[in-house]
Amino acid sequence: MFREVSLEYLKTSINMVKKILEVLITKLGVPIEESSEIIEAMIGLKMVNMNYYPACPNPELTVGVGRHSDMGALTVLLQDGIGGLYVKIEGEEGPWMEIPPISGALVINVGDTLQIMSNGRYKSAEHRVRTTSKESRVSVPIFTIPKPNQKIGPLAQAVDRDGSPRYREVLFQHYMANFFGNAHDGKNSLQFAHIH
Repeated sequence: MFREVSLEYLKTSINMVKKILEVLITKLGVPIEESSEIIEAMIGLKMVNMNYYPACPNPELTVGVGRHSDMGALTVLLQDGIGGLYVKIEGEEGPWMEIPPISGALVINVGDTLQIMSNGRYKSAEHRVRTTSKESRVSVPIFTIPKPNQKIGPLAQAVDRDGSPRYREVLFQHYMANFFGNAHDGKNSLQFAHIH
């Protein structure tokens, strides 16, 4: 039973991701007939995590997950009712805002791949997870990422609109190696593809 429910949730979530990406990509000026190929490249792989954060008597001394942005296109997050997810408001010194869980709602995070491909128009969400002293926390994120041999770079329509690219084209496996090869430090992984 659990397997069937999980597979149905994954299938439904991926269909939703495709619809969201179609809207976002066409807003960049990509013709609708070209969007499906771009979307398939952006979400070539799907990964599901099941995260468990035990309660901690001194939560200020622990880190559930440090500050980072996701490397993929979009992340679909199913949270329990405990809370603990924080998103950084734009800017290095911006405050952290807790995203309270809403029964029946999903959290959708833009990832680095979509930021790069949109030439910075869509911003990946810097976020972190904190534990609580009262209850354990469970979350189930679905990550949609390109296949390792996929090239990612700004879409031509986004560059035409902006006048110049803000990111260089990179193989996703190189971006992924940089992402996992360095300590999470906010959105610094984006510097790997950023044109200075």
